[in-house]
Amino acid sequence: MHQIGKSRFLLGLTQWLWHLSFTLFVIGSSIWLSFALWIQQPIGYWPSIILIVLWVIFSLSVLGIYVQQRLLSRNKDMLLYSMLFALSLLWYFNIPAQQDRDWNPEVARVLHYERQDNQVTIHNIRNFAWTSEQQYQQRWETRHYDLNKISGINIITSYWMGPQIAHTLVSFDFADQSPLVFSIEIRKEKNESFSAIGGFFRQFELSLVAADEKDILYTRSNIRKEDVYFYPIKAPKIAMQELFLEYLAAADELAQRPKWYNTVSSNCTTLIFDMARVIEPDVFPKDYRLLLSGYLPNYLYDIGALDQHWSIQQWYQHAHVNPRVANFEQLADQSSEHYSKLIRTGLPIASIE
Repeated sequence: MHQIGKSRFLLGLTQWLWHLSFTLFVIGSSIWLSFALWIQQPIGYWPSIILIVLWVIFSLSVLGIYVQQRLLSRNKDMLLYSMLFALSLLWYFNIPAQQDRDWNPEVARVLHYERQDNQVTIHNIRNFAWTSEQQYQQRWETRHYDLNKISGINIITSYWMGPQIAHTLVSFDFADQSPLVFSIEIRKEKNESFSAIGGFFRQFELSLVAADEKDILYTRSNIRKEDVYFYPIKAPKIAMQELFLEYLAAADELAQRPKWYNTVSSNCTTLIFDMARVIEPDVFPKDYRLLLSGYLPNYLYDIGALDQHWSIQQWYQHAHVNPRVANFEQLADQSSEHYSKLIRTGLPIASIE
């Protein structure tokens, strides 16, 4: 009798866990699909809203039958729900990223380049002159770089929604010319704005922007009033050169096959460190702070990429760009060279190991 009771208990526990798992699956998948339909609107706005409502009603009916445990109806509805959700996944993961949308001017062009040994010519480098978020003079440039002249690398974090999340950029210093910044961003369409939720559901394609510091950092520090921090990084010169080439390879890949931005898995920080780990996998271990990008400076400090003469608290104080450029619009010299000089004031020079 004891063995029978134990068997019944285990059977009951197994059924309860199965019921709970399927219930959570229906709830989670229904929420996910509702957001996906709302963001994508595959059949237009109102038809998609109606489809969301019908799916929610169907999901609730499945849960109702399942909770009541009418075996025949329960099994049929489980199978029907799973098949329909599988079809929705097939639809979703076959939505193609595109190159030919009506893009916002700041991401309208795709960078391309020619390379011969260590000599690289990059086209469509952005160097806009910003007066407000909506007003700017468009300038796209072609510049030539000698990889042997790379003299430093810098990580920039720009905060716009609290301390946990920051946009991450990488700036390369050169011995003979102005720095160049690479930024992995969403490729916004005209009249479109960033949405963290939309970033989970294929609302935005990826964009790789190469830009002048006066363009892409100034617009954050002085136009959008984001808090910008600038960190010179210690790295071997060969690693700097290889990371520069990784960016160019990423540009090639995006030009040939556009990709989706993802708020968590394919964003401005995770993709940078995916590239860095290809070069030096042992130097950049995986860490939760690669997802909570606002804490990226702490990660860099802990792995020894930042100068250790300062504490991380001192680094946050010295790396803050905004106080040094707050009155930039009032200066006589408003050149790119002067902006780049100001944001490095008081910081260690990015060192080559």
